[in-house]
Amino acid sequence: MREIVIRGAEVVVTMDGARRELKGADVLVRGGVIAAVGEGLGSAGEVVSARGCVVTPGLVNTHHHLYQSLTRAVPGGQDALLFGWLTTLYPIWAKMGPEEIRVSALTGLAELALSGCTLTSDHLYLFPNGARLEDTIAAAGEIGLRFHPTRGAMSIGESAGGLPPDSLVEREEAILNDCIRVIDAFHDPRPGAMVRVGVAPCSPFSVSRGLMRDAALLARDKGVMLHTHLAENDEDIAYSLAQFGCRPGQYAEDLGWTGDDVWHAHCVKLDTAEIDLFARSRTGVAHCPCSNCRLGSGIAPVRAMRDAGVRVGLGVDGSASNDAGNLIGEARQAMLLQRVQNGADAMSVREALEIATLGGAQVLGRDDCGSLAPGQRADIAVWDVSGLEAAGAWDPVAALLLAGPPRVRHLFVEGRQVVRDGRLTTIDLPRVIEEQTRLARALAG
Repeated sequence: MREIVIRGAEVVVTMDGARRELKGADVLVRGGVIAAVGEGLGSAGEVVSARGCVVTPGLVNTHHHLYQSLTRAVPGGQDALLFGWLTTLYPIWAKMGPEEIRVSALTGLAELALSGCTLTSDHLYLFPNGARLEDTIAAAGEIGLRFHPTRGAMSIGESAGGLPPDSLVEREEAILNDCIRVIDAFHDPRPGAMVRVGVAPCSPFSVSRGLMRDAALLARDKGVMLHTHLAENDEDIAYSLAQFGCRPGQYAEDLGWTGDDVWHAHCVKLDTAEIDLFARSRTGVAHCPCSNCRLGSGIAPVRAMRDAGVRVGLGVDGSASNDAGNLIGEARQAMLLQRVQNGADAMSVREALEIATLGGAQVLGRDDCGSLAPGQRADIAVWDVSGLEAAGAWDPVAALLLAGPPRVRHLFVEGRQVVRDGRLTTIDLPRVIEEQTRLARALAG
């Protein structure tokens, strides 16, 4: 059984039950699982030096639209609110196909890996020109990240009063049947799973109440998780009040979309009653601070959520609305926004780092990830704090968010090294970037 010891870290941030930080410690990995964390650990296997480094659990991304990495900085969408941004981009996305979905996923996943992410979800809710969910699953297999793709959908097009063009919507029966297909083909419920599949109708303004209800019933029958967008901005709230006669939290509860098997993206505009509902029902939230800033959606009440006991993780969201996919940068932004809203002591570095690791794993239902402790999966990020960004830092853990670096030195997923010395080991990244550039130019055409 293959062993690796990550030796002599400046600090190992365990995120274990006691939130221990161990100076000068090692992490022993055996067969994809953490065997021990402590000082002076011996191994006959590979030794990876962590001198001058902070070692953390791999970061967890709870919301993404990987296909959007082909549409960064699109004119017409750069200064728009959510609904205007969507209507600008829908016609572009409608021109994509399987190759675009796969290559954009490779690019987005590579960016996440280099920023310390070992586990990511993805919300793919459009399938133009023969694209399928497995196009993204194949990309995650190439990169080597742990993956939680969700089979999204849109069923109400412009002709029926929805936002998306009719060419991007699907029949609801076909949506549910394909959810069953991909769950049966790819979902792995076992501990240590590299792929788990979720069910994820896009949003209350692009699917029917019937599909939301049926999707929840299907997901629970199959034992998989549920995901959608909720309460993202003021337009979202107004739509819910006008169309459904209630706020988004009530809409979600009425249709079976609360519980510990559900997580909602954004939740910028949750009120006190909705926060209490999510806390009582153990409903999770994917907080996407950079995207919320980019689209002018507002600052999510993360402090109030956390204080109430809501499970919160981080999401980079799509690269058409961020436009980056740097998860350690997202953790910094989350911390800063809570301080802007609530004061300089509103969120510490260590709390933001917890949300980015353990918090995200809890939102995705992964009690086998998110911390460095014996028996946990060996998803590990090694950050070099001996360079320029952190030079002069007194607290190397705080330096990760207050100073840098923005990229990992090494990254391990299930004990396999995905990033070594700041470079991906699993794909030819320059070649992927060439393909990405070619496809983006063709879309801009």
